[in-house]
Amino acid sequence: MSHPTDIHAYLAELEDIPGTRVFTAARARQGYHLNQFAMSLMDADSRARFKADERGYLDEWAIPEEAKLAVMARDYNAMIDLGGNIYFLSKLFSTDGIAFAEAVSTMTDMSWPEYRQMMIDGGRSPEGLRSIREKR
Repeated sequence: MSHPTDIHAYLAELEDIPGTRVFTAARARQGYHLNQFAMSLMDADSRARFKADERGYLDEWAIPEEAKLAVMARDYNAMIDLGGNIYFLSKLFSTDGIAFAEAVSTMTDMSWPEYRQMMIDGGRSPEGLRSIREKR
């Protein structure tokens, strides 16, 4: 990656990393309410209210409809694209009783056992697509 002096050009280059969403200030602003919702799940009463009526609880937050739908579908890739921070979103999959690594496996094209084995074997290969724009 080159190092442009224009911060916007630099940040745009981060979007060229396949399979990666860098949590930038812009994403933080976009996902503020989504992340605040996720953090609210640290409280037992909030978790119980959410589990009893997910849509009703989500409607209490100034979260865009697209993000609410992503939460209800447990589409973590969409939530991250919409400004969710994985460490805040971990409160959601913890609420669902799902381990961090298992939840992350849903963000790949692998099953949980396949993902677990790939990680045990040392992780993803550095070979393959390295630039979306250049298709290399």
